[in-house]
Amino acid sequence: MFSPQPFVIVLIGPTASGKTELAIKIANYFKTNIHNIDSRQIYRFMDIGTAKPSKNQQKQIKHYLVDIEEPINPLNVKDFQEIAKDSINKEIKQNNLPFLVGGSGLYMNSIIKGFFGPDVPPQITLRAQLEKLGQKKCWDILQSCDPISTKKINFADKIRTIRALEIFYVTGKPMSAQKFQNPPSWKILELGLDREDLKERILQRTKNMFLFGILEETKNLINKYGWDLPILETIGYKEAKNVLKNDLTIEKAIELTTTKTIQLAKRQKTWFRNKNNPIWLSNKNLLKDAIIKIESFLG
Repeated sequence: MFSPQPFVIVLIGPTASGKTELAIKIANYFKTNIHNIDSRQIYRFMDIGTAKPSKNQQKQIKHYLVDIEEPINPLNVKDFQEIAKDSINKEIKQNNLPFLVGGSGLYMNSIIKGFFGPDVPPQITLRAQLEKLGQKKCWDILQSCDPISTKKINFADKIRTIRALEIFYVTGKPMSAQKFQNPPSWKILELGLDREDLKERILQRTKNMFLFGILEETKNLINKYGWDLPILETIGYKEAKNVLKNDLTIEKAIELTTTKTIQLAKRQKTWFRNKNNPIWLSNKNLLKDAIIKIESFLG
C-alpha cells in the first residue's frame, strides 16, 4: 500500500486484554504482518512468562520483533527503537501496511512519537554495583538525583531504576532532562483495547502460566544464565524463581503475580489515556469495530 505519508496501524492495551488474538484476526483480514512492541517478548526462551504469541500463532501471521535478543543482553528503549524503526520502514518500502501491537507504552511511544534519550551504552561494572545496593537504596538515590523519573518509573521496576541511575552517573544529568522528540512522518491510527473483565482475565492467565510451564521455563533460564539474570526480577518470573527456591508456594505465587499484574494493567491504562488517547474499541464486537475504523482511516 503506497501513500506519500505512509499509513501505520497501532493496537495498544493493558496486559491480558487479548491484543494478540484480536491482532491476528485484524492482520488476517487486512493481509498484513504484526510488529510486536513488547519489552519482554523481544527475548528468546521467554515464552510462557511473557504470554508471547505461540508458534502456531506466529505461523498464521508473521510476527516481527519477537525473539531478537538473548535475555543476558538487555536492550534499552533506544536500542529497541532503532531496530523497530528499521523493521517498520522495510515494510513501508515493500508497500505493506505496518501493524504495531503491544502493551509497553514507553517502547511504543519511542517509535510512533519519536521519543529518545541519551545514547549511553550499558555500564557493566556500575550496574553490578547498583544491583548490590538493592532496589530500595537505588530508588532512594534516584529520588535525590532525578525525582521526575521516579514519578514515571514504578518503585519495583529494578531494570528501569538502574538504567536511570546509569544515565545520571555517566552523563552527570538526570535522564528526565535528556529526552527529545522526533516523530516519524507516518499517518498513524491508534486503536485501544480494554476489557471490563480484565481482572478475571489476568487471574486466569496467571493460573495457566503456572499450570503450563513458567516454572520449567524459569528453571531453564536459571540453568542457562544464572540466578542473578536481571529480567528474572520481572512479574511472574520473580515469583516462579521464589517457588523454585522454596520461598513461595505455587498458590501464593499465583496470588502475588495476579496482584502485581493487575497493578501493572492499571498503570498501563493510565499511561495510554494520558499519553496516547487512542480510539477505544467497542467490546461488543471488537473485530468488526476495528475493521470499520481501519477501513475508514485508510479511505
